[in-house]
Amino acid sequence: MSDPAFEFAPVGLAVLEHRVIKRCNLQFAETFGGDPAELCDLPIAALYPSPEDYHRIGELLQMPEAQSGVYNDERIMRRCCGALFWCRVRGRSTSRSDQPFQTGVWSFADLSEERPVVSLTPRERDVAILTCRGLSAKEIGLKLGLSYRTVETHRARLLDKFGARKLPELVAKLSGMPL
Repeated sequence: MSDPAFEFAPVGLAVLEHRVIKRCNLQFAETFGGDPAELCDLPIAALYPSPEDYHRIGELLQMPEAQSGVYNDERIMRRCCGALFWCRVRGRSTSRSDQPFQTGVWSFADLSEERPVVSLTPRERDVAILTCRGLSAKEIGLKLGLSYRTVETHRARLLDKFGARKLPELVAKLSGMPL
């Protein structure tokens, strides 16, 4: 039985079991460039930019902060045609509390109009995401196991790649906010 609220929601929705798409709506299929029927039973890993990104998010879902069964972030995803785009991802577990995210409902909002993809290394992407969350270079270094000087080097590269002069301008460009 079809649920019109799910099927026609203005944001991409997918039900995942063990990180495999079991059901998705029309907006999800449009966002990722496929048909809902052909996306069903597809491992979500196919829509990540790389296996490393897929595994990194999987590790984050095992962290204590994600054990509440609610998760959200902004990340780069991959369309079926291979094109990369920024995406706001939110998930809520429907599993038992001892196995969060075994099954869950996820929303995927395409941010490509506000935030064009700039080619970043996985580490630059990590630093960019944590910078947008307001973490200092020292805090980012602790979280990623890097020295704060290495974080500052990554931030300098990000400033250059995004054509920003100062950190607030970089954060505005990364988050898609108008300057």
